[in-house]
Amino acid sequence: MILKSRTGDYPGMSDEQQADADDSPDDGDIPDDKPNGHDDAEVAGESSEDASEETPDDAVEDGDFVRLAYTLRTTDDGQVVDTTDAEVAEDAEIDTDEYDFEPRVIVIGAGHVFESVDDALIGQEVGATGTVEISAEEAFGEYDDDEVRTVSANKIDEENRYPGAQVQIDGDQGRIITVVSGRARVDFNHPLAGEDLEYEYEVLDLVDDREEQAASLLEMYLQQAPEVWIQTDTVEEEQVVEIDDEDEDEVETELEVVETEEETLYIEATPQMTMNQQWMFSKQQIAQDVMDRLDLDRVIVQETIDGSGGMMGGLGGMMGGAGGAGGAAPEDIEDAIEDVDVDADELADELDADLEE
Repeated sequence: MILKSRTGDYPGMSDEQQADADDSPDDGDIPDDKPNGHDDAEVAGESSEDASEETPDDAVEDGDFVRLAYTLRTTDDGQVVDTTDAEVAEDAEIDTDEYDFEPRVIVIGAGHVFESVDDALIGQEVGATGTVEISAEEAFGEYDDDEVRTVSANKIDEENRYPGAQVQIDGDQGRIITVVSGRARVDFNHPLAGEDLEYEYEVLDLVDDREEQAASLLEMYLQQAPEVWIQTDTVEEEQVVEIDDEDEDEVETELEVVETEEETLYIEATPQMTMNQQWMFSKQQIAQDVMDRLDLDRVIVQETIDGSGGMMGGLGGMMGGAGGAGGAAPEDIEDAIEDVDVDADELADELDADLEE
């Protein structure tokens, strides 16, 4: 499967934050001994140079791939919502067998974290730690009483008709509060609606390796990181060229095969990946995002099927046995034909007789 990149800039990449216009000095701030403001410009230039010199090389910028360790908690009671720390997860009685707890790679400005966290990370150095307060409105919204609705219990499977059950009704996800007299009271608010959150983080590394960047983006979408590699391929393509003919008034064109170099991301698909619903329905968008962020020309998805058998392998063997000659060598087939005593003329006469009847 080959997924080609479209031309044009990727619209999802946000610009760097601009300084507040109110911070810039106006003309009234120029002292009397500097009527033309020229010295102020020099001072501003020096300040800019000093700021540039003070900015470390490993400072986080918009669009960077950053490896983070973090823990997200509710502000009121400290309930762990998400974490990359296995010990924190174990203390919070989160099932550590079902999930992998390890630092994750995010892209700054890509919407992988809350906007306030993005803003706090920009300018930070590797090794920096901090805590960001996230309002309920930014997180999962304020609690809405109108989202608590009464529905017919017939819309809920019998095994799920109990308080606390997570249900989906008419496309909305909710939690049952009560079930009485054939009716259910269901809360369709997000479980964390109305909760302020705290995001505690540590910047571990800036990820520059493009293959690791590609794997981390795919993991963000698919919750698994397939094997990937990038290489430059020489590809033959047909291009329309103009034919230079002085005798012809109209310009003629023809197709010409040319060789071009294309930077290609190869993805080794796993059975889990091919069955992943996110990938099944959004593979073009996912591949496009990866190509745009890493400046790639195309993505090729490879699927390897080994000869270990399984149900289809067994079926193939059964069919070969039932077919007889399906698994026979050519010389065995020839010997079998020679052993058959068939008179060709007699067979032809019989066929003609059948047709006349």
